Order: sequence, then C-alpha cells, then structure tokens
Amino acid sequence: MKVLKRLFDFYLQASLHVALSCAALVLMTLHMFHFSLSHPIVLFVFFGTIAGYNFVKYDALARTGEKEPGIRIRLVMLLSIISLFASGWFFLHLEKVAQLVSMVFVLLTLLYTLPFFPNRSNARNWAGIKIYIVSFCWAGVTVIMPVLNADPGLGSFLHVDVYLKFVQRLILVFALILIFEIIDLSKDDPHLQTVPQKIGVKKTKMLGLILLMPFYFLEFLRSQPDISQLYINLVMVVVTAVFLAFANERKSRYYTAFWVESIPVFWWILVLLFG
Repeated sequence: MKVLKRLFDFYLQASLHVALSCAALVLMTLHMFHFSLSHPIVLFVFFGTIAGYNFVKYDALARTGEKEPGIRIRLVMLLSIISLFASGWFFLHLEKVAQLVSMVFVLLTLLYTLPFFPNRSNARNWAGIKIYIVSFCWAGVTVIMPVLNADPGLGSFLHVDVYLKFVQRLILVFALILIFEIIDLSKDDPHLQTVPQKIGVKKTKMLGLILLMPFYFLEFLRSQPDISQLYINLVMVVVTAVFLAFANERKSRYYTAFWVESIPVFWWILVLLFG
C-alpha cells in the first residue's frame, strides 16, 4: 500500500493529474464544435501543462538551490524536462496560428513565475491577480487554441459560440480555483489578497455558487443548444457546487489536488457516455 501511495503522490506532485484535466477540456472543445480528434493539440497541452505547472511550482527551488532536492523532486524535474521536449515536438505539428497563440500563454506563464522587473515580485505574487491569469490561460488553452488549430482559416473562430464557450470555461475555472483558495487560506501569504482573504470564506462560496449560474445558462445562448449537454452541465454544476460548499481549510490536500481537479475529467466522461 505504501508503494501505491507513493506512486499516487508522485502522480499528483508531478502535475500529471492536472495535465489530464487540461487535456480533457481540450477534448471537450473538440467534441462541442464537432472537430475530429487532433492528437498534436491534445498531447501538446498535456505535456505543456506538466512542464508549465512544474516550472511554476519548482522554479524557486531550482533558482535558489537552498535545499538539495530529494529523489522525488529529481524525478519530477526529469519528467518536466522530458515533457518540455515532448510539448516542443507536438508544437511543431500545430497549425501556425495555434503556435502563435500558444506563445501568448507561454509568455503569461513566464510572467507569472519570473520577476522580470528589478525589485518587483513575479505576477504570481501580485495582489489579487493570480486567479485571473490562471483562469484566462486555462480558458484560452482549452478553447481558443483547439479551435484555431482545427480551423486555421478562422471561420470557426469568428463564430459567437466560440466566445460563449470561452467565457463559460473562464467562469468554470474561476469557480474551481475559488475552492483551492479556500483550502489554502491558512497557508497563503496575506499579501496575495486571494478572494477568501478579501471577502471571507462564506462570501467566496456564495460568489462561486452565483458564478455557476451564468456558466450553466450560457449554454442556452448557443446557436444550436445541445439538450444532452444541458443535462450534463447541470450535473457538473451540482458536483462543483457540492465541492464548493464543503470546502474548508481542514480538508486534506487530496480534496483539491485529486478530487476537484478530477471535475474536468468527470465532465469529459459524462460527455463520452451521454453526449
């Protein structure tokens, strides 16, 4: 059992689970717009998420060198390097317009992590901005990039449904991040000014529940609303609302690191089964 737990912890710590969630959202987009499966964009996002998230998480450790990394961290670093090269390989197989857009999100990740300006912290530590950068990147990578890669002629990109899906995805990711911020409330630096730090846990939960309403009803504004998707999204809203309602600082790290990050995968499974 200890071996299985260590493997599971490595799976989470190495950002494999969050990468799976991000790839699931890309698959959702391809399905929603009836595009054929594109392995390069799915695998680019999967490996890019591993490399990007681990770069964000372990950048400070790598630069300061204050503590010798243990074997698990070394393995995570090795996986991150392999993932970086893998994402680079699949990047070469993307359409040019998708490549250009991906560079925007790479730059945002660097801005989020590295202090580009003298005597300034990185964007990750700018008061209150973290949740907006992360939500925007997730929505862009999982909606805009797959659409542009599938239809580089911009025909689909100019359709209003794409922007509805972008806003819908932005709202969902924002609501999910609120759960993370509630769980991490006691550990986050007060200067970060996360949503729970600014308005309290109770109001943060109310905000998340309110946001789930436009997430759901935006589906009705599509040019051709999908009835099965309306039912699936309703299940998604209920599941997310339950996780949000029961979130508190005493929850195990698995509550967010595994269960909350499983919501996009659960969403994709529902689409496969009932969509």
